[in-house]
Amino acid sequence: MTPELKGFIFLGIVKILVVFAVMNLGVIMVIWAERRISAWKQDRVGPNRVGPQGLLQSVADGIKNFMKEETWPAEANKTLFLLAPALSFIPAMLTIAVIPFAAPLPVHFNFSLPLLGQFVHSGPMPMMIADLPIGMLFIVAMTSLGVYGIVLAGWASNSKYSLLGGLRATAQMISYEVALGFSFVGVLLLAGNVTLPEIVAHQQESVWFVFALLVSFVFFFVSTLAEANRLPFDMPETESELVAGFHAEYSSLKFSMFFIAEYAHIITGSALIATLFFGGWDIPFTAWDSGEPSIVKSVLTLGAFSLKTLFFIYVFIWVRWSLPRFRFDQVMQLGWKFMLPVLLVYILLLGATVLVLDRIGWSTGLGYGLVLFAANAVMGYVVFFLLDRDRLMLGRTGREMRA
Repeated sequence: MTPELKGFIFLGIVKILVVFAVMNLGVIMVIWAERRISAWKQDRVGPNRVGPQGLLQSVADGIKNFMKEETWPAEANKTLFLLAPALSFIPAMLTIAVIPFAAPLPVHFNFSLPLLGQFVHSGPMPMMIADLPIGMLFIVAMTSLGVYGIVLAGWASNSKYSLLGGLRATAQMISYEVALGFSFVGVLLLAGNVTLPEIVAHQQESVWFVFALLVSFVFFFVSTLAEANRLPFDMPETESELVAGFHAEYSSLKFSMFFIAEYAHIITGSALIATLFFGGWDIPFTAWDSGEPSIVKSVLTLGAFSLKTLFFIYVFIWVRWSLPRFRFDQVMQLGWKFMLPVLLVYILLLGATVLVLDRIGWSTGLGYGLVLFAANAVMGYVVFFLLDRDRLMLGRTGREMRA
């Protein structure tokens, strides 16, 4: 094994450990933030006893869960019952591996370790764990695997409430996986690539895709809410109906893994929205964040990416504590009768628009983005204000609307 290959492996291990530690710390902080923000919205205090401003409350809760008794339902399939939390937790952690979170960092080292030999690296280090050539396809694959953990948890518990929660999760997540996949198509049409660094680079050269793909962004955000089982899409849990749903029989660390997976989905979903539609680590109205790598660029672009991600984490929390839960039939109608057909028509119209612009030699730049923004604004107006008008989500007929 060459010293350069050893250096590459060493950097990979370091990045995995750092990102895993940051993700777990981020989950703790997001749980604390949700409890504090929800308390603020409901005019109460929230956690404020353990640590300054209650910052250590999630740590105390984790220790409490670790000390609690592990319960095993007598008729449960013990192998699958134990495997389900891991199947929910692991995909949530793996998704972050292909998301670039800063501009490349220049790294140079040359050292030796006993028994292992020499480690050498010289050049820019991509600020992501794995720069896969199929980055977006990897994300779709990992997010689709998360449903297996929930389904197995509901089935292996051998409980009617848990089974109903697992069935609801299957129907909901499969439904919105389709919409999530179609939301990606617009990004592929404009970027012409499935690797996330190339998608970020394309947005640096023209405009952020939130302007050029406004309708795709809205549907992608809704699908991400559904994938994370967040209100108003928390059908797999619905405490008022299913007594916590698919994880009703879980306790101690096994329950904690489901909880960590949900908040890890929030972090990765927010990071993915920032990457696909808000330029990733790009700092707007500047050109210096491209070009030769430097430590200053890496630090500042990391800060820009973190701010964008934190904003969408707040939006996730804001939506949860603002909207009531949908009925299950409303969730299914939104996914299959509204989002899916609208996205199919939208992709056709978007593809035609991109083809026309490409034929006239207008395939990048600010003007290109403005034309696409205008087209998306018109299509969004037709979709959200003329077509639906509460008929699908509320089940209202035309006669009731006129009355």
